[in-house]
Amino acid sequence: MSTTTVETSAATTGPGTPAAPPRRTRRRGENTPLGSLVSHGVLTVASLIALFPIAWLVFLSLGPDKDDYLHPGGIWRKMTFANYSFVLQHTEFFDWLKSSLIVSLGTTVIGVLIAATTGYAVSRMRFPGYRKFMWVLLVTQMFPVAVLMVPMYQILSDLQLVDSYLGLVLVYCTTAVPYCAWLLKGYFDTIPFEIDEAGRVDGLSPFGTFARLILPLARPGLAVAAFYSFLTAFGEVAFASTFMLSDTKYTFAVGLQTFVSEHDAQRNLMAATAVLIAIPVSAFFYLVQKNLVTGLTAGGTKG
Repeated sequence: MSTTTVETSAATTGPGTPAAPPRRTRRRGENTPLGSLVSHGVLTVASLIALFPIAWLVFLSLGPDKDDYLHPGGIWRKMTFANYSFVLQHTEFFDWLKSSLIVSLGTTVIGVLIAATTGYAVSRMRFPGYRKFMWVLLVTQMFPVAVLMVPMYQILSDLQLVDSYLGLVLVYCTTAVPYCAWLLKGYFDTIPFEIDEAGRVDGLSPFGTFARLILPLARPGLAVAAFYSFLTAFGEVAFASTFMLSDTKYTFAVGLQTFVSEHDAQRNLMAATAVLIAIPVSAFFYLVQKNLVTGLTAGGTKG
């Protein structure tokens, strides 16, 4: 290299010449401004689509007339909470609330208890047919409600459980337990087996290990199972309308049908009742929402 070339290079990169800024490299997973804008736009549209039915239901519940849903623009001029007052004071709303909570919470407690013990047994114990047992649980979900209605009614009638909360809870458990058992089995598989061995070294029985060590670690999975069981019982219609014969034992899902007759439909009262029904579900969701995401994703990390 010649002396002229070296001097020229030194002159161009001398202390008085500003150095070119280093090129910024985009980190893995980092979006471009355009990508971020598109992502936020899509999420905003999806949120509006999800929230619109709820907002529309609340809006219709403020219309005083049963035919306001045909002309929703007129609701703005005559909004009122009269529908809510009528539902709370002149219907069996609180009886429906009591029945729904008894059935839903009963299904949640009994269903999660059975599903947790079943999932733990299949996850940790290798008894003959343990794999087939889980598939049998899955097969029970293949039968439609119309096929199960008659035999279940006959069984409940023989046990004198027709028109009883316990009978309806047991029926709902047949739906909730198989799914929750699969869910919790997958979650228990993610808990190291060394924890069970440590419990046995400390002198705990198998049930003591399960109750004192495993269940606290499985709280997110239990939250998902509880939420699913609660919603299954809270919103079911077919079994509740068939097995519950007394008006005072109707659940919310069945009570809503009383606003619809052969020649009339009080849709304003249905909308107001539906908004009130959402309050207990929202409260239950708030109690378990911290563990829902963790419980939904953790069970799929290990088979």
